[in-house]
Amino acid sequence: MSDGSTGNVKLQSSDDKPFDVPMEVAQMSLTIKNMIEDICPDGETPIPLPNVSGKILEKVIEYCKHHHANHTTDEKKDNEKRTDDITPWDQEFCKVDQATLFELILAANYLDIKPLLDLTCKTVANMIKGKTPEEIRKTFNIKNDFTPEEEEQVRKENEWCEER
Repeated sequence: MSDGSTGNVKLQSSDDKPFDVPMEVAQMSLTIKNMIEDICPDGETPIPLPNVSGKILEKVIEYCKHHHANHTTDEKKDNEKRTDDITPWDQEFCKVDQATLFELILAANYLDIKPLLDLTCKTVANMIKGKTPEEIRKTFNIKNDFTPEEEEQVRKENEWCEER
């Protein structure tokens, strides 16, 4: 490969599923980009991704292909903390079961794809926003292991952050 940005690269998921991906799309992942630079694949040797299953890698590639083809300029850094600026395509992309959403977060983090990590985390933040601790526990199937006394102590210590 002359400049590292043409042709395809082979990726291999943790369950040994092969994926043939355009180089520019694969390089949206800084992890893959570094692997390509470090091991300089000949285009035939697949890059192993032991932390990403085939099902999730397929979704990650779908995301990267869409965003590579529909490249938008980076918005101001002020918008990074907003959770109401998700595009309709991204909203539809994130309409998956919780297990898949959390696996996408882990994959985006491992593969170092910041826009995908931001999107999936914003989606989880929107699932939490405006809910009581009990509703959040129910949504995410979290067991409450606080005693009533401990829970009251935590509430008192965190009164300052409650909306009034």
